[in-house]
Amino acid sequence: MSADEASLVNRLEQRLGRLHARQRLGIEADHEAQIFGQGLNFFHLENWYSVHAVIRGVFKLSGLYWRGLRNAADVRVRITDLGFAALPSAFEGFTLLHISDLHVDMNERAMQRMIELLPTLTYDVCVLTGDFRGATFGRFDRVLEGMQRICAALKPPVYGVLGNHDTIRLVPGLEDLGVRMLLNECETIARGDERIYLCGIDDAHFYRVDNIEKAASDIPPASFTILLSHTPEIYRQAAHAGFDLLLGGHTHGGQICLPGSVPITLDSALPRRLGSGVWRYHDMTGYTSVGVGSSVVPIRLNCPPEITLHRLHRSVPRDQ
Repeated sequence: MSADEASLVNRLEQRLGRLHARQRLGIEADHEAQIFGQGLNFFHLENWYSVHAVIRGVFKLSGLYWRGLRNAADVRVRITDLGFAALPSAFEGFTLLHISDLHVDMNERAMQRMIELLPTLTYDVCVLTGDFRGATFGRFDRVLEGMQRICAALKPPVYGVLGNHDTIRLVPGLEDLGVRMLLNECETIARGDERIYLCGIDDAHFYRVDNIEKAASDIPPASFTILLSHTPEIYRQAAHAGFDLLLGGHTHGGQICLPGSVPITLDSALPRRLGSGVWRYHDMTGYTSVGVGSSVVPIRLNCPPEITLHRLHRSVPRDQ
């Protein structure tokens, strides 16, 4: 282990605890070994890099590739109005800017368009729900370089969680850029003498190192709570744990969809109605972002990229 790697591991152990850091780093090492043919291969389209060029070629032959490339840069601002009976009165109109699935190092035009949009937006808190990098292994220098540009355009505070594409090694660099990463942790947000609680969990899709119980352990009963999770797959656990709002991404809304934004596949163990946009499960409201970036191939069809402003209200909105 090099001196730089040892220093980074030491920072992670101090920040997250020795067990969490070692567990995550160990799973990542196993994953990279599988990618390069050691042991049982982890079959997943995102990791089957030999076919990515074939997929691009198929879209180019079909004539859809260049249109999809333009679509992938057409980042849009979406606004939701979400109503909650439990929202403290001081937080009426509280607005979260929700950004997901950046895949910074493979979506330069989308990143530039988003950076142009950010100064025009008004919000109280920004939340980033994971998948900062395009690959699922390897170096991440370009990711942090891209995130430096993005963070310079964001207004604090900024909170984030990791996704299934992200190495835990990104955490120190992201926090140095001003992103408070929530890894099975919770932050209190205060307005006057009223509070809401923002929790975040580590990746629940591939790494399976999420721990909702730990994240929510210090929250007082009957509090208003928001959970950040890269994948919405943990919607059942989150709802039964009493969270009021779950914000996630991961699905890309399908990324390549049929007309009418009907996804061909969601690559997630989710009912289709939870695959994008606003949804409800029992007493919990959820929102699944289709994301800013793209994965496998840098194109989108019938599924434009988005950043989202969630405005919280004490009354139930008419169109929810």
